[in-house]
Amino acid sequence: MATVVLSYAGAALGTLLGGPIGGIIGRAAGAIAGNMLDQQLFGSTKKIEGPRLTDLRVMASEEGAAIPVLWGRMRVAGQVIWSTNLEEVKNTDTKKASAKGGPKSKTTTYSYFGNFAIGLCEGEIDGIGRVWADGKLIDITQFTTRLYTGSETQEPDSLIEAIEGEGAAPAYRGLAYIVFEKLPLENFGNRLPQLSFEVLRSANSAANEVKAVSIIPGATEFGYDTTVVTRVLGKGKSDNENAHLSNEKSDWTISTDQLQAACRNLEAASLVVAWFGDDLRCGNCSVRPRVDSATKVTTGAQWAVSGLTRSTATLVSTVDGRPAYGGTPSDRSVIHAIADLKARGVAVMFNPFLLMDVPQGNALPNPYGGTGQSAYPWRGRITASVAPGLVSTPDKTAAAATEINAFLGVSLPSHFSVSGTTVTYSGPVDWGYRRMILHYANLCAGAGGVDAFLIGSELRGLTTLRSDSSIYPFVAALQQLASEVKAILPSAKISYAADWSEYFGHQPADGTGDVHFHLDPLWASSAADFIGIDNYMPLTDWRDGDAHLDAVISPSIYDLDYLKGRIASGEGFDWYFASDTDRQNQTRAPITDGAYGKPWVFRFKDLKSWW
Repeated sequence: MATVVLSYAGAALGTLLGGPIGGIIGRAAGAIAGNMLDQQLFGSTKKIEGPRLTDLRVMASEEGAAIPVLWGRMRVAGQVIWSTNLEEVKNTDTKKASAKGGPKSKTTTYSYFGNFAIGLCEGEIDGIGRVWADGKLIDITQFTTRLYTGSETQEPDSLIEAIEGEGAAPAYRGLAYIVFEKLPLENFGNRLPQLSFEVLRSANSAANEVKAVSIIPGATEFGYDTTVVTRVLGKGKSDNENAHLSNEKSDWTISTDQLQAACRNLEAASLVVAWFGDDLRCGNCSVRPRVDSATKVTTGAQWAVSGLTRSTATLVSTVDGRPAYGGTPSDRSVIHAIADLKARGVAVMFNPFLLMDVPQGNALPNPYGGTGQSAYPWRGRITASVAPGLVSTPDKTAAAATEINAFLGVSLPSHFSVSGTTVTYSGPVDWGYRRMILHYANLCAGAGGVDAFLIGSELRGLTTLRSDSSIYPFVAALQQLASEVKAILPSAKISYAADWSEYFGHQPADGTGDVHFHLDPLWASSAADFIGIDNYMPLTDWRDGDAHLDAVISPSIYDLDYLKGRIASGEGFDWYFASDTDRQNQTRAPITDGAYGKPWVFRFKDLKSWW
């Protein structure tokens, strides 16, 4: 179009100035100029070039900056200790001409990437937690990074060595640092962002001695899930359900990363998963999974446990309008937790746990006397309708077995089926103790198995109930459960975690002077692979000040020999307190057995003699 217009304009101007000959020359000149303009406006290629940096150098680090020394958890910015020039990548995108005759276009854009290392602090650190870029949390797992903890044996980074040359790259031994390889800079204004890191470092070497941990709280609907779950608050509003440290990683993932970073010799974990009892009288106690909200809406995952959904599950009680507990972990989250631990090389002991949801101000008959059971009691206090030692107790009668059977329920192994990682229950309506144990045995099987499985813990009020002078029906029920779980999980180690006050025997306070090793049938069972003890035995009787009996033995509570010496001596071995008053006054009664000369029978600390 410009060729036509300018050729006519040139002809008119040439005619005006030079007659016919001038018109011919002007037309030719106008055509040439118009053609050049057409090429620019409508030519075969339209070139567009995006913004481009003129300086590819990165910011400098501070010369002579001090290397921080830290303990615990601290946010540090660090120093750039190595970098290359920014890496420029040119990308040209060519688009064909449009159907209406428009030109094709060629667009060139430039992307920039950074290769650099940031020194953090003196090593050796356990790891890093959260990372901020320009003050905002980012997930660095989407980038290529390598963290060096600052050991005295760490080797040079592969990228630094590749660029600097073999033998010319420092290893920065003793310095904790992180290397970013080809970090995309587009979201940071094509510059290196201001980075800061949450650095974790143990205050001493104790963490390295930790080989096993217990994972709680056990009552957390999605807290064990490796994927992020979001709570919907309304139209366009949401909140994190299980990702409070990062939007991209769940709390479980970050916590377990930090655990392994701190406890480098970690080998095993007890995974605690809770259902809820609602009465200290075993014959009236149901055992159910519960939720902390009936109306909660979540994305990423929905709560479901043993065939229940949020709308069909029971709610936990409230304190001051808030849930007293978190809900039972969803079956999906339990599956994810088991798989994640196993992938990390951590052996899994599965611990089905019973929490008592008995709220304050209840009017339930108290088996220990009166009306109103203690709020949120210990599961070890579950007992008969009337506790042993009180008038009208069913202890030592057939009624005790009847009440225990009601607590156990009627669920059988044949009532459960596993499809993939889904466990289906097809038995009668039943919320007894057996359903919880058998459900989780099958869930663990669906997860590919676990290394160990507990059939209960610290149920001393039940294990010491008798249907006759020396018959313990709940212990017999545990034997049966152990055998059934062993059939479901043949490669797992099966046991019961006894309280430290029940494992070694039962000495009923009924005036008979009897001593029963009531758990021996369970411990001797072919289905029980080990003896489990939840060990909270008192180590010392140390008091404030110098006017107490242990001050004569040791000058300090920090005396290692003194502490070691209390493991098989002192309270629970040499002596006991007959009352709370005696404990307050340090009035110690010796542990003796005058009749048979076997005081070890009454020494809960004397593991060697009991064995």
